[in-house]
Amino acid sequence: MKDILTAPFLIEMVRTTTNMYDHGWDERNGGNISLMLSEEEVAEYGDVKRVLRTIPTGFNAPELDGKYFLVTGTGKYFKNVQYAPDVNLGLVKIVDGGANAQLLWGFTDGGKFTSEFPAHMMSHAARLAVNPANRVVMHCHPTNLLAMTYVHSLDEKAFTRTLWQMCTECIVVFPDGVNVLPWMLCGTNEIGEATAEKMKTARLVVWSQHGLYGAGVDLDEAFGLIETAEKAAEIYMKIAHLPLVNTITDDQMHLLEGRFGVKAREGYLS
Repeated sequence: MKDILTAPFLIEMVRTTTNMYDHGWDERNGGNISLMLSEEEVAEYGDVKRVLRTIPTGFNAPELDGKYFLVTGTGKYFKNVQYAPDVNLGLVKIVDGGANAQLLWGFTDGGKFTSEFPAHMMSHAARLAVNPANRVVMHCHPTNLLAMTYVHSLDEKAFTRTLWQMCTECIVVFPDGVNVLPWMLCGTNEIGEATAEKMKTARLVVWSQHGLYGAGVDLDEAFGLIETAEKAAEIYMKIAHLPLVNTITDDQMHLLEGRFGVKAREGYLS
């Protein structure tokens, strides 16, 4: 059996958490990632029947029963994942209709998955219903998107259009737009349920005055979505106080739709 530390999925998770920390998106223990894996991927690097311990999840998600996830741990610092992945990451299998998770590897210090695990699993279930290829849910605290929630309307259409207008690639990268939640208490099933509902129509969900949730078919897509939206928010925060002389018009965005074969969210362009 191969060493799990050489598994491509683990190497990429380590690279991604390190990159997110280096971007300033995941200060201290802020942020979390869950990556869904197939049984074939897991079995190549470990015994899927060898359960180290069982951890209650605090929610039900029958759609995810039997699914495997590599997930960051609660209270863990992203900057430390590269040095001790076996402490800061865990590989779990969802069982009992989502009520429990069997730990197969990791969390060697006795820890467990992120406190946002319910929100992650609910978002996974929501995205899988839209796109069966979805494998990643990623939460972080991008500085400019967070700042934008203090000074910009939280109306989803207005928020999305502002981001689209900041950078030519935005409508190409996230034509489904950005959904927005008002401030809610984090680490609860309530915010998980609200996020999952928003995930039905967009892969990016802003948590006002807190951060962002992103979803994708792989770590690159989820990271790239967040990176692009954060760049747009950075441009907005640099120019919001200045008179706007030029912008990307709706007609120009329609040209981008045709050129790149994407379709903007219904009703968001004139």
